[in-house]
Amino acid sequence: MAKAIEMGKTSATGSFHLLLGVAGSTIIMAIGTIALGILLPAEGVGLYGMAMIPATIINFFRDWGVNAAITKQIATLRGIGKNSEIHDVIVSGIVFEILSGIALSLICFALAWPLAYIISPQNAEALSLYIGIMSISVFAGAIAAAAGGVFVGYERMKLNSFTQISQAIIKTALGPLLIILGIGVLGAVIAAMVSILAGGIIAILLVYYVMFKPLRKYKTGKCNIKQTLKPMLKYGLPLTASTIAAGVLPQVFSFIMAIYAGTWMMGNFFTAANFAVLLTFVSIPTATALFPVFAKLDPQKEPALLKTVFAFSVKYTALLLVPATLVLITLATPLVNTLFPMGGLFQSLFVVGAEPKFPFAPLFLVLSAVVNLFVLFGNVSLGTFQIGIGETKQVMKQSALSLVVGLPLAYFLVAYAFSLGGSDAQLSAAYAVMGGLVGSLIASMPGMIWGLVWSWRKYHVRADFGISGKIFAASLLASVMSFVAISFLNLPYVVLLVAGFAVFGAVYLVAAPVFGAVNRMDIENFHTMFSGLGVVSRFINVPLMFMRKMCRGTIEPPASVVAGSQPVDSQKP
Repeated sequence: MAKAIEMGKTSATGSFHLLLGVAGSTIIMAIGTIALGILLPAEGVGLYGMAMIPATIINFFRDWGVNAAITKQIATLRGIGKNSEIHDVIVSGIVFEILSGIALSLICFALAWPLAYIISPQNAEALSLYIGIMSISVFAGAIAAAAGGVFVGYERMKLNSFTQISQAIIKTALGPLLIILGIGVLGAVIAAMVSILAGGIIAILLVYYVMFKPLRKYKTGKCNIKQTLKPMLKYGLPLTASTIAAGVLPQVFSFIMAIYAGTWMMGNFFTAANFAVLLTFVSIPTATALFPVFAKLDPQKEPALLKTVFAFSVKYTALLLVPATLVLITLATPLVNTLFPMGGLFQSLFVVGAEPKFPFAPLFLVLSAVVNLFVLFGNVSLGTFQIGIGETKQVMKQSALSLVVGLPLAYFLVAYAFSLGGSDAQLSAAYAVMGGLVGSLIASMPGMIWGLVWSWRKYHVRADFGISGKIFAASLLASVMSFVAISFLNLPYVVLLVAGFAVFGAVYLVAAPVFGAVNRMDIENFHTMFSGLGVVSRFINVPLMFMRKMCRGTIEPPASVVAGSQPVDSQKP
């Protein structure tokens, strides 16, 4: 257990530094997105989102799992001190990513016109230009991805955060400026492409000067790129199916929704999707930071430790992600309408019931966020666990299942939902988006269920479902109380948002320890894991100390979580 906690401390520190990058860049980009939502009409927001789809889809076919292989190889080789081999891994991985990025950028550029015509015939000319510009981002993203794999392999999460934040600042500053100068949607697209390109350049320079250059003294002879890539591709190729299913499938749903829904309704959808990204504050940093942790574990020699780390990763991720998801669902309407009232921010601050600019966005946000509740079953930890211990073929099979289920749903559910609207064009468009969101949720389930069952049968790792139930109950109570509280208030949206968030936070901090979702051992472990975060740990300790006082009696860790281990400490009342 002591080793698990030490790993947890390293993972928590890494998670926090990644969180700084994800949260910082997302907050900065959110400011830019809010500005775009204010400066552009709803149709412009929809057109901008449509322009991102093709490059995003093609980008997922670029990696072939090499990015994950870079992280895996570097983490493993660092553990045994083979610096010369790390040198070859970095060179080979970056060369592969650059070549694949160039090839797919050219493909994206060549397909710009036909894809634009399929998505929106009436806007094909402008949309094809936007897609052509974004094709450059495929190449730029390849460089950034390779550098990110190196950062995570070295557990240098601060550098990853620096790159993300730099990219976000460029996009947020440039996009609104170009729109104000009169370039409109084109300005937003140019800003998106330039920021990705700048992020790639910054990332590769950091890799060279901080990691790669010191390795050159260990290297003798030539780097055999072909030989080095073979095991990386063998490890990574099965992950291609996983990457395609996880990344491409939602974009395919968006692509088909765009065909049926039109630019105005897709403006509502993309606005909701931008808010749903806020939940990656928790999921992405946790999953990424856990990868090197699982990669260091030997399932055959350390089965008890493996079970402990997996169970704790599920529990501690759920303790943050589940309430974050439910507060977003509960406050979707005041959140969206505070930032995007029809008449500007003044109305959301002072006018009761201000007319919303994106009236369907709150509903779409609720449907988009529900998938994050699967964290209670272990879906965030699942992929990272399987990839970390090298079970990439199983990940491929699970992803293939999701793809087989999801692709037919993407067409039939969207088309069927669209037909339900009858002659009402707006209602049909809204149903099309709702059908796509429900289909995306359903498509994510088969692979997840198979993976969780398979992991339990082979490695006996699983979430503690009793604890998951308590976390959900505490979060649900906070959600209900928050909803009831703002339902009785007839005030401007911004007041409802602040009041709802305050009620939710207060109720959750009380309910989580009272319901037994957290115990004193958990809180002490949180103290230990977050102790390396400096001044930030002082802010984290405030709610932790409050929750500790709310804990009931002597709490022992659940047997299913720490099977084969001794608790760190038994906390007495």
